[in-house]
Amino acid sequence: MSRNKTPTVSLSGHQSMPMIGLGTGDFQSSGETVKTAVIEAIKVGYRHFDTASVYGTENALGEAIEEVLRLGLIGSRDELFITTKLWFTDCHSERVVPALQKSLGLLKLEYLDLYLIHLPVSSKSESIGIYPSKDNIEPLDVKGVWAAMEECKKLGLAKSIGVSNFPVKTLESLLSAATIPPCLNQVEMNPTCQQKELREYCKERGILITAYSPLGAPGTRWGNNRILDNEILIDIAKSHGKSVAQVALRWLYEQGVSFIAKSYNKERMKQNLEIFDWSLTEHDLEKISQIKQIRLNQENPLFEYVA
Repeated sequence: MSRNKTPTVSLSGHQSMPMIGLGTGDFQSSGETVKTAVIEAIKVGYRHFDTASVYGTENALGEAIEEVLRLGLIGSRDELFITTKLWFTDCHSERVVPALQKSLGLLKLEYLDLYLIHLPVSSKSESIGIYPSKDNIEPLDVKGVWAAMEECKKLGLAKSIGVSNFPVKTLESLLSAATIPPCLNQVEMNPTCQQKELREYCKERGILITAYSPLGAPGTRWGNNRILDNEILIDIAKSHGKSVAQVALRWLYEQGVSFIAKSYNKERMKQNLEIFDWSLTEHDLEKISQIKQIRLNQENPLFEYVA
C-alpha cells in the first residue's frame, strides 16, 4: 500500500498526521533491529513514527531516517511525521527545551512534528535515573511545564504539542492555563480499554486521541494476549476474513482515533495498513462495546495520577 492511501487527520495549524504510526517503544531490541524495522516500514508505506526519550530508540530512528534519505526511499524529511515525548524526570519548566534539543540531536532532526508530555507527573528536582523511586514522584507543575512546551512550538522545534496519558482532571488544569491548547492526547486504547469518558471529553474540546497498545502489547513485560485471544474479536475476524489485529485496528479507525502499532515483522506491518478498505457492521460494533474493560497500566505506581 502506498502512503497516499493511508488516511490522515488534521492537527492544529492544518498539519496532517497519518492515522497509523509505527511504534518504537522497545526496551529489548538492539538499535540496529529498530533501524532495520523503520526502513522496512517506510518501504511498505509507513510515514508516521513514534518514539520517546525513555525508549532509547531516538538515535536508531534518526539513523533510519538518514538511511532512507540516502537511498532515495523518500524525497525529503518533510514526508515523515515524527513524534517523541518528554519523560517525567524532565517535567520541570527549565528542562523542557533542553530535553527536546537533546532528542532532536539524537534524531538528527531540526524539528519534530509532534512533542508530547509523556506522563502527567513529575519528579522531585534531585531525582536521578530513568525511573526514580515512588517517593520521588510528585504532581506535575501543569502551568509551568506547558508554558515551556508552548515555547518549543514558538521556537520552531516542534510543529505541534500535546500530551500522553492525561486524564480529564489534568486536562482541565492544562486547558485553564494554556495559551496554545494540546492538539492530541496519546493514551492506552483498544477494544478492552475503550476510554469512552476521556474520548468524549477530548472530542468536545477538539483534542484528538491517538491509541497506544492497540493490540494489548502482546509479547511485552506489561502486555498480554487479551485482544488476540478475545472470542468476540476472533468471531468478528472470521466473519470478515480478517485477522483479529486488523479488526482491533479497524475498530479504532472507526472511532475516529489514530493509533501507534508496534510490529517489526514486515508481513504484519503490511496487514496493519490493510484496514482502510472495509468496514465493521453495526452488529460487530455492538458486540465490541460489550467487551470487559481493563487497563494494562493500572498496577504501575507512575499511573496513580492517570485515572
